Amino acid sequence: MPFKDHFSGHSSAYAAARPSYPGELFAWLAAQCREHALAWDAGCGNGQAAVALAAHFARVHATDPSAAQIAAATAHPKVEYRTEAAEDCSLPDACADLVTVAQALHWFDLTRFYPQVRRVLKPGGVIAAWTYGLSSVSPGVDAVFHKLYEGRLGPYWPADRRHVETGYRDLPFPFAPLPAPPAFEMVCLWTLRQYLAYLRTWSASQRHLQATGFDAVDAVAAEMAEAWGDPQQRRPVRWPLAIRAGRVG
Repeated sequence: MPFKDHFSGHSSAYAAARPSYPGELFAWLAAQCREHALAWDAGCGNGQAAVALAAHFARVHATDPSAAQIAAATAHPKVEYRTEAAEDCSLPDACADLVTVAQALHWFDLTRFYPQVRRVLKPGGVIAAWTYGLSSVSPGVDAVFHKLYEGRLGPYWPADRRHVETGYRDLPFPFAPLPAPPAFEMVCLWTLRQYLAYLRTWSASQRHLQATGFDAVDAVAAEMAEAWGDPQQRRPVRWPLAIRAGRVG
C-alpha cells in the first residue's frame, strides 16, 4: 500500500519552516529508558527529532518513506537515515531502547507498525509518539489563523488530520502507559515572514495550491499583517505537545 505522502513535494521548505521540539522532551524520554544504545525515529521527516535524540543515544536509526525528506534531512554522525516505511523496518529484533514518532503516527498503518515496534524494541523498551496541533500567537493573529485553517483550507485537510486535533487520544496505543509526562510546548520567536512560511508548509495549503493553482495563505496575508503589526517584530508562536508514551512487556 503506498504511503500517505503530503510533504515530499515541498521537503526543503518543510525543513526550513517547521518549529523545533524542546530539548526537555528528549531528556525526559531518555530518562524513561534503561539503556541508551539505539533509538529508532520512525517517520523522521527532516530529522529534527533524530538529531535531538543523538544527544542522548549512541546511535539513531531514522527512517522515512520519502526519499525527498531524507535528502533534506540534517546530517549528524550518530544518525543513520534510511528511506523505508515505518511498517517495514530493517532493524533486527530486540535491538532498540526507544522508538519515537514525531508528528507522524496518524499517517501510519498501525496494524503493521505496532508489530514492528514490538519486534524491534528490547524487553522493557519505550515507544513515544507526539503531535502538536494549532498554534497560538495573539487573539488577533489567531482569529485570522482560524479563518484560514477552518475556512478556506477546511476541505483540503486529509481525514487523518483529526487525530492531530484530538492529540492522538482516539488512536489505539496498545502499550503499558508511562507516568504522565510534563506539559511540554514548542515556542518559536518568528517574524511575520517566518510565520507565513510555516502556514504554507501545511499539507492542506499544498493540496489547495495543487488543486486551484492559488496560494491560500496569500488570501489572508494582508489581514494577518494587520493583526501582526510590525512585520519584523518577532512574536512568540506556541504549540502544546500531546504525547502518548508506553513500554513493551
